[in-house]
Amino acid sequence: MADPKPWLIDEAGSEARRHAPATVRNRDAIAAVLADILPACGSVLEIASGSGEHVTHFAGLWPQLTWQPSDAEPASLASIAAWTAQSGLSNVAEPILIDVERRPWPIARADALLCINMAHISPWTASEALFCGAAAVLPTGAPLFIYGPFLRHDVMTAQSNIDFDASLKARNPSWGLRDVSAMDVLGQAHGLLRERLFAMPANNIALVYRSA
Repeated sequence: MADPKPWLIDEAGSEARRHAPATVRNRDAIAAVLADILPACGSVLEIASGSGEHVTHFAGLWPQLTWQPSDAEPASLASIAAWTAQSGLSNVAEPILIDVERRPWPIARADALLCINMAHISPWTASEALFCGAAAVLPTGAPLFIYGPFLRHDVMTAQSNIDFDASLKARNPSWGLRDVSAMDVLGQAHGLLRERLFAMPANNIALVYRSA
């Protein structure tokens, strides 16, 4: 099988599998955080699974968990299914179509929820909907894990993130790096309180919220 092309959602081509180069760079750092917060058993919902490379990697590390990938883009769903088929893993469910802003989501419950690199490449309403949907499906004490580049008032923003924010807004004025404090306010509005913040490689941040 040919190597997958780099992830370009509008240039899917004939190969279903997409490749997001960042997944290879950040998956081990993310897994180190997940090791401390994932439940011992149950189901993990991933919102905006993208290429599907994260979910298949994590499913291999935690075979006792059932992983439910999702995305709003048909090309992403095809890529997730292709990576899952290649992996041979039996604990990754068929990907489902979830647009976070269309409620209710087609899933009633999850024991953990992951959302990686969505907040900055979607409108603010998507982050609002993420917390609303998470509050609906997560039981008390279950974690919501959010990863990506964020802004913090108490920490100087790296120039690379400033430049990245500008490039995102040039592509779409509704995109851009979100402030951690604003994310916290959203969480609090839906009964999800930030438990921890992890500084991650390449000026990224991992946020862990728990349903109260």
